[in-house]
Amino acid sequence: MRSKSLRWLPGKALTTVAVAAMLVNGAWAASNGKMVYSFSGGNDGGDPATSLTFDAAGNGYGTTVNGGNAGGFGTVFELKRLSGGNFQEIVLYSFSGGVDGKNPYGGVILDGSGNLYGTTVSGGSGGVCSGDGCGVVFKLTNNNGRWTESVLYNFTGGNDGSGPGGGVVFDKAGNLYGTTPDGGQFSEGVVYELSLQGGTWTQTVIHAFTGGNDGAVGSLGSLLLAGGDFYGVSELGGAHQAGTAFRLSPLAGGKWKFTTLYSFGGQPDAAFPYGGLITDGKNNFYGTTYYGGANGVGAVFKLDLTAKQESVLYSFAEGNDGGYPTSTLAFDSVGNMYGTTSMGGFPACDCGTVFELSPVRGHDTWTETVLHRFKEKPDGGYPYYGLNADPSGNLFSTTASGGNSEAGIVFEFTP
Repeated sequence: MRSKSLRWLPGKALTTVAVAAMLVNGAWAASNGKMVYSFSGGNDGGDPATSLTFDAAGNGYGTTVNGGNAGGFGTVFELKRLSGGNFQEIVLYSFSGGVDGKNPYGGVILDGSGNLYGTTVSGGSGGVCSGDGCGVVFKLTNNNGRWTESVLYNFTGGNDGSGPGGGVVFDKAGNLYGTTPDGGQFSEGVVYELSLQGGTWTQTVIHAFTGGNDGAVGSLGSLLLAGGDFYGVSELGGAHQAGTAFRLSPLAGGKWKFTTLYSFGGQPDAAFPYGGLITDGKNNFYGTTYYGGANGVGAVFKLDLTAKQESVLYSFAEGNDGGYPTSTLAFDSVGNMYGTTSMGGFPACDCGTVFELSPVRGHDTWTETVLHRFKEKPDGGYPYYGLNADPSGNLFSTTASGGNSEAGIVFEFTP
């Protein structure tokens, strides 16, 4: 399937070796992190290119790109919380690769009734994109412990977009929003809305990227709803063709105002953002870029909308500190930020890191601390997504590879 996005980088080859449901790896013993599940690549799934979502009981939900019991086209899974900090992995749904969708990326979100929503990059019945379906938005409904899938929208590959590889988000009215990396009026991806009208979900393109100053290619990270507006990044395009940060504001009559907040400039500035944005609630937004920074291998940036300026908070060196981040960041309760890099760490592996950025009091500078360097089997490898908190504030994420079967892991950190 054609895409301009790094999200389609393949994971390692999958195997079908069975593994235990709860694992703690000795490689994490010296840190405050641990592996909580290792995928086999078989019926339980493989390549968990996903963020995790948690319910009030602390159970986690995510997706795998491959594996499952219906042909290996991916799964939606639950990490059921057990006693002693352990988890049991339960496959809620296995995709068939047909009209129900194929290869889900980016995870799922929960509504107030416990239903799950997400996207697949291909499959569906809306059109043919490079010999396959153009992707779907789906819903999983829990009926007394039995989960059923329904397709809310089939992308056609035309003006509506194609290949939705990021997650979806709700607004306060229950409408869903997301992005695509491909399709659209200018073939550069779209931002879309799904609204429930008379029992049917209707898709509306609220912005079609042109590849010019507004950007190109909807990002790996989800949109951020803040103050009634949506904030996001485009992976490409902009005034310097290195990506943009943007805002979408609702207007009367269902219209939207698109504003380019910043065009990334490239090295030594940040360049090519793939993860989403987070905010401190003070009109400042933060994110990562895959390239750029002082060393050209990625950066963490701050966008101050009050001062109308952008600054690079940290430049990765692709050494022990990591490099090429694609993740959305996460704050803790005292203002430290956490994220992952898709590469760097141990030179012999270059398999990525988990890092913390801490503000230096009295200075507008930040200090990076590496919390974990991945080593591949039996440790994890290549974390593409950021960390999300459970109800207790523990941070969880995934790696696309590594683990006992080299099919990826879920790991946990306690800040």
